[in-house]
Amino acid sequence: MSEPLFEKIALVGIGLIGSSLARAVRQNGLAGHIAISTRSADTLKRAEELGLGDSYTTDAAQAVRDADLVIVSVPVGASEAVAKQIAPALKKGAILTDVGSTKTSVIAQMQPHVPQGVHFIPGHPLAGTENSGPDAGFADLFQNRWCIFTPLPGTDPAALEKLSQFWRRCGANIDTM
Repeated sequence: MSEPLFEKIALVGIGLIGSSLARAVRQNGLAGHIAISTRSADTLKRAEELGLGDSYTTDAAQAVRDADLVIVSVPVGASEAVAKQIAPALKKGAILTDVGSTKTSVIAQMQPHVPQGVHFIPGHPLAGTENSGPDAGFADLFQNRWCIFTPLPGTDPAALEKLSQFWRRCGANIDTM
């Protein structure tokens, strides 16, 4: 087993994409600790029953505290609320990414709230099924699928490379636009 790529990964949102990421992270040994956050107590309980993470909370700010990689997997319209909630808890040097399908909207909602020193790299894995919720996820969802990044001007190349490495280890191919 290789060294984890990140000490702590926080997954905000644990539907199809988030739960598939949790499974891929675990299967590929990509994190020392997986923190899971979702608004619904019932969904959180189910994620815990499935053993998707190492810690569970309905408080996204608590989940992202000390995380090296934060992946926001919420409906696009909820991006700004999540960004506002987690911003004060994000650690300097952390990589923040999302899985939303509409990049312009997500960037407009999240970027104004991202603290100085946090690497915000918008992303979109082109993967999914018609199912949703924590039970719908599976570790191989990203195998041979594309993950598109839309890095903002001034993006740290090392952060982009580390995030690319993460997605490649989840089985995805990478492209930037």
